[in-house]
Amino acid sequence: DVDHQKADWVSIHERICQLLIPIRTSLPFLLSEKERKHGSEQLVKRQKYIIDLAYSTAQEFVLDGKHREAIPAALHALRFSTEVYGSNSVQLVPAYLLLAEASTGVGHLPEASKYLSQAQWIVLRTPDCSVAVQYKLHRSLGLFCAAEGNFEQALYHLANEIYLASSTFGLKSIEASGGYFHMANVFFRQNKMDVANSLYAEVTDIWHAFLVKSVQAQEQILTSPPEMSPLTEDKEVSENRMTEAQQAEAIRVLNAVLDVREQAPKQQPGETARVLHALAMLYYLILDLSKAREVGMKAFDLVKQLPQQESLGAIGHLLKLINSKPSHT
Repeated sequence: DVDHQKADWVSIHERICQLLIPIRTSLPFLLSEKERKHGSEQLVKRQKYIIDLAYSTAQEFVLDGKHREAIPAALHALRFSTEVYGSNSVQLVPAYLLLAEASTGVGHLPEASKYLSQAQWIVLRTPDCSVAVQYKLHRSLGLFCAAEGNFEQALYHLANEIYLASSTFGLKSIEASGGYFHMANVFFRQNKMDVANSLYAEVTDIWHAFLVKSVQAQEQILTSPPEMSPLTEDKEVSENRMTEAQQAEAIRVLNAVLDVREQAPKQQPGETARVLHALAMLYYLILDLSKAREVGMKAFDLVKQLPQQESLGAIGHLLKLINSKPSHT
């Protein structure tokens, strides 16, 4: 159908159509063994590049809430992953999970269920499956169950996700924070506000701590002597640098928590200020300085009204950093 073709084109074809030409062209039969081998290696390289491009494009769309646009790109990732790795490879799981999340997002639950079953089947058949893949599978199953309204089963999967992520990356890791956030949303939908609020606070604390370190690392780069940067950048600095996917997740999660805080019947200004402070640091790091200034000032004004004002100095320092950066237009 025309709409589907248009979505397919916008989403991914325009970015990979040039790469598809050599892949769809068969190798001449008269080439030597060495040339054919080289040609096959180049083909696999191109296919892997397309897999990465298609997957990251689909992931961007999903994180932006554009689930319909994500589906064609995720299907490309799945198709090329199947060609390169085979239909039973654990390398297909990320594409299946993205397809499940995108399908759930547009309300196509039977399709989402089918993709999740495929992913689950592969993981069960892979004894040495990485924890990263396993915890993402539990997250996807949890989100699917929540979309179906099966909250108890959703909480079971999300608890498994948190256990796997925290045992590998740490209880206070941003990898574990996703499970806390989705679990908070389930309790919120069940109107169990005490549990939801404590989990939202946990999510805020994890991101706040991570962003404080990231801002400090950024300052370290700015104030280090020229001979020290950027090639001699230390391990801690690179550890606190966010990927694009993490940036998108942080923006989505922290803004969702802020909405919950600002719309709550019983206001908790301390918690709201903490989310605003975290968002101001995040916008500063991704150079959205006008937003950083706006939410930073909101946090500053809110903390000034609190009996406990420990974070006032930190927010004030952040506002100085924001104002000292030249605006990017």
